[in-house]
Amino acid sequence: MKQFLEGATSIAKTVALCRPGVIAAYPITPQTHIVEELSAIVANGELKAEMVNVESEHSAASCILGAVATGVRAFSSTSSQGLLLMAEVVFNIAGLRLPVVMCCVNRAVSAPINIWNDQQDIMTLRDAGVVLFFAESIQEACDLHIQAFKLAEDPAIMLPVIINIDGFVLSHGYEAVEFPSQEMVDKFLPPYNPPFKLDPQNPLTFGALVGPEWYLETRYAIHKTMLDEVPNKIKQIAEEFTKMFGRTSYGLYEKYKLDDAENIFVSFGSVAGPIKDVVDSLRERNEKVGLLRIITYRPFPQEIGDILLKAKKIIVLEKDISLGATGALYSDVITSLYISAHRNKVSCLPKILGYVCGLGGRDISLEEIEDLYRKEDLVESEFVGLKKENLGSFI
Repeated sequence: MKQFLEGATSIAKTVALCRPGVIAAYPITPQTHIVEELSAIVANGELKAEMVNVESEHSAASCILGAVATGVRAFSSTSSQGLLLMAEVVFNIAGLRLPVVMCCVNRAVSAPINIWNDQQDIMTLRDAGVVLFFAESIQEACDLHIQAFKLAEDPAIMLPVIINIDGFVLSHGYEAVEFPSQEMVDKFLPPYNPPFKLDPQNPLTFGALVGPEWYLETRYAIHKTMLDEVPNKIKQIAEEFTKMFGRTSYGLYEKYKLDDAENIFVSFGSVAGPIKDVVDSLRERNEKVGLLRIITYRPFPQEIGDILLKAKKIIVLEKDISLGATGALYSDVITSLYISAHRNKVSCLPKILGYVCGLGGRDISLEEIEDLYRKEDLVESEFVGLKKENLGSFI
């Protein structure tokens, strides 16, 4: 059944179909509508769950950690400074191998205060051991939530998953969204039944003190699961989802018109939509161009380098910056490309250009995206749309 709804409302309705037993959150723009709608769903008796309105995002993360540790499916959502306040607990959730699912409605971080969209917030947790998905559309965001619970709770995985959606663009945008029936979701997503949980009748220790003689192995175990188990499981779940629900789910990445592409855009999130429009326009002028859209950012798909190795030029466009270095995606693409070149004994690499756009919600036009396609070298700044006349106040 399709409904024309706001993105946040659509995600809340989808999460309810996944039957979480505990939902904990603290309101923060622009994610508030998600938990607001979920609280109404619980209050109306449509979902049997504990809705916990906590005093901070740190407490929200702690609450869902405790719930999942006792064998109860749990959910939370947050944005920006709220995610940063959660960070300590999210590292704990991953280290404890607890399959929490969260939604991050991506928003710029302070200071200065800015409530509009970019993806700098989630980059602070890219090394935490969390599986990170990026949605292009509201429909995909909903579909990824259903798949995220199935992935996180798989006994071979047991890691947290965060679905990222662009604040306001997707959270407050409206789209015709197709919702599956409760029966279909129940069939696809069985009840949470962890192999280990806190139980007074069967005492276990979670999060014990670990010295140097063991800690390295705990990091290796998460890393190994990320590299060896998660990608294949994501592909398998995406195929099952497509077969059951009749909607395409790409899994790790989407290859948009890449078959004969010589120049390839790489990006993630909702900016992929305008890039596709530019690709279509360039294709009409016989340009061999395509888009590689990253859906699974962590673990970073190991085959990305192999896909890009055939290109003449790669244009990475992203809404984040690792201050003092480069865009985070740009760095990952370069690493993947060089690993692939070494593995395949290739000495001549494509030209790779990285651009940062949209920080703090600044628009990027189709004309600007096409201009980036035409460039052959990085100019003075890799920041798209930089207003040099504004810099005097900050430098």
